[in-house]
Amino acid sequence: MSDNTSFDINEAHIHFSVESFNMAWTYIEQAEKRSPDEDLAMLHAAIVSLWHWSHREDVRPENLSVAYWQVSRVFNLIKQPNNARTYGLLALKYAEFLEPFFKAYAYETLARSEMLSGNRVIMLVYLDKANAMAKLIKSEEDRLLLLKDLESIR
Repeated sequence: MSDNTSFDINEAHIHFSVESFNMAWTYIEQAEKRSPDEDLAMLHAAIVSLWHWSHREDVRPENLSVAYWQVSRVFNLIKQPNNARTYGLLALKYAEFLEPFFKAYAYETLARSEMLSGNRVIMLVYLDKANAMAKLIKSEEDRLLLLKDLESIR
């Protein structure tokens, strides 16, 4: 790649990390209304967002944990639990020293991937860990959002 850019590359990473994240989130919220092409666009947007986040000068573990979580969630939505597990474990890695909210959501997506894989015992382990983290989340709004998401995992 050429180093002769006529724009600020970090500003581009900032722009595309956020725009791609929001685009992926829009697709996520469409639920069952997505077409196969939209599923692919959702996946691409999540991966692009992660890539741009990973290149931002101001990136923090929180950002990477959420970006990896989003990619994992998308892989769960398109029924690719092995890929979801891979990215879920990366979300957990970046959440290691963060507030319980981040760990809880990493466990949530891992539980979801194990549910899709038919690994009920491991799914229950991750659900227990997510619920334990939920008890430590200070924000009631965040805790209730997480608990609602956990209820969809059976």
